[in-house]
Amino acid sequence: MKAKSSMGRLKRYIYPFRFFIALTLTIKLAGAVAELFVPYFMERILREGTVPGQQNRIYSYGALMILCAGLCLLLNITANRMSASSSGKITRKLRYDLFQKLNSLSARQMDKLTVPSAESRLTSDTYRVNEFLARGQRLGIRAPSLLIGGVIMMIAMDAGLALVPLSLLPIIALSVWMITRKSVPLYTREQTVLDDVVRVVQENVTGVRVIRALNKAEFERDRFDEVNDTLTRIDVKAGSISALNNPIASLVLNLGLTAVVVVGAYRVSGGGTKPSVIVAFLQYFVMILNALLGVTRIFIMASRSTASAHRVADVLDLPEDFKYDPVQDQPAEKGPVPHIEFRDVSFSYSGVGENISHLSFRLFRGQTLGILGTTGSGKSTIINLLMRIYDADSGEILIDGKNVRSYKKDELSSLFGTVFQNDFVMENTISENIRFFRPLEKDGISSAAQDAQALEFISGKEGGMEAPVAIRGSNLSGGQRQRLLIARALAGDPDILILDDASSALDYRTDALLRHALQKNHAHTTTILIAQRISSLRHADWILVLDDGKVIGSGKHEDLMEQCGEYRHIAETQMSVGEEAGE
Repeated sequence: MKAKSSMGRLKRYIYPFRFFIALTLTIKLAGAVAELFVPYFMERILREGTVPGQQNRIYSYGALMILCAGLCLLLNITANRMSASSSGKITRKLRYDLFQKLNSLSARQMDKLTVPSAESRLTSDTYRVNEFLARGQRLGIRAPSLLIGGVIMMIAMDAGLALVPLSLLPIIALSVWMITRKSVPLYTREQTVLDDVVRVVQENVTGVRVIRALNKAEFERDRFDEVNDTLTRIDVKAGSISALNNPIASLVLNLGLTAVVVVGAYRVSGGGTKPSVIVAFLQYFVMILNALLGVTRIFIMASRSTASAHRVADVLDLPEDFKYDPVQDQPAEKGPVPHIEFRDVSFSYSGVGENISHLSFRLFRGQTLGILGTTGSGKSTIINLLMRIYDADSGEILIDGKNVRSYKKDELSSLFGTVFQNDFVMENTISENIRFFRPLEKDGISSAAQDAQALEFISGKEGGMEAPVAIRGSNLSGGQRQRLLIARALAGDPDILILDDASSALDYRTDALLRHALQKNHAHTTTILIAQRISSLRHADWILVLDDGKVIGSGKHEDLMEQCGEYRHIAETQMSVGEEAGE
């Protein structure tokens, strides 16, 4: 039932091209019919053109043969071009919708799907669907037409002799069924293993510096060899089974041709048929056998593409996880409404053990919240919940007195300017990296770069704002990349600015200048700072100290120095006279 619904989902991509595809198949059918008449006219030439006084029949039937061959060539080329066009457009729309769907998936859905699987479905699976759509139109009508038409023409010429090659067709049909039955599950398994290969490659590309630094290249090669060998074994096994088609077909072809010649010779000697019919039969039998092999290829392609189509449709059929719930609107409170509020929020990524436990805090517009904690304490999780990358398991998260579930997706996203821990820089100019496809003016981009303390290094580059940035910002230092990303977040003048360990590569002086610029030019913006350095947080209006998803200290810097031993220990370790001078 699920398979049918998945394929039904994909049919809507084909439906707009139904008339174009029908025309393609009609042209392909006409080409197949023209091809069927070539052996027929050849038989007429051999039978009638050899009669004394009727040599002119050679020219007339020869002209008809050339006409049929030319029509076959012209019609097949036209149909092939049309099939490539329609399949390309269908796959383009399918791939675009799949990309859009992947972008709309919730973090939980993507965690379950996995990024390597998403990449595999977007690339290899859509390619296989495209391959079947294109080649299916080419072979889907031609092969059956030649198969059925060839049988009809042989029966029309000599029904008795036709029984000889036709008796061999069940052997090929049985071999096709057995080969397809064995190979299809292997091709389906192959796609799953391909996901593992993509995952390992992705991890190696992403972590290449760490791998080299820790001298783990040999270990990673062994890990890749393992999944690569698994994929190779499955592919070789599936290919070996599928490769039996041609040898079996060649054996049957040779046996059939021999049988036609032997039986035909006896029938010719007995006056039951003519030599010209034997020649035509040999042509039709080769044509039928090739058509049967074409049908076999269609079955194999259909089996492989069906598995890929199901994988694509499974993603397209995923339900919308980001639900807009206006019922969650909160009644107006007396007094000033907090800009951001967490009310007894708990959350777990895996459902086993809480990553955030009973978290509550309030933050008013224009204030700054600092979050400090060890790795895995839940700092970034707070950001994920606030932005609805994940939904809290219990409790409420409010922005301007409204539950975050009450905001539409685009409306909620427009409130934030964010720099994540492992954010990305694209291969483009500096200005385009800051603009990031938004309708921003040059003055706004320049102002954001100045506040982010990025103008100094930008002006030193040839081309300034139009200087090129390499992929992943490889031609920038760590501090330059961070300042560029902060400028991107500030350029949209967000209501809420989130800097998740975004200043770790900045020196203390630049960090201090950045905070002063935020206080002066973005006083209306509510800021959340996640950092490992006390100097980055000490001037925040409120500081949370986390440990294992729980708040072990909260308040201003001075209060925490007195009341929270963990905070005080970190501060005393970090804060030297030189650091304070950078304030």
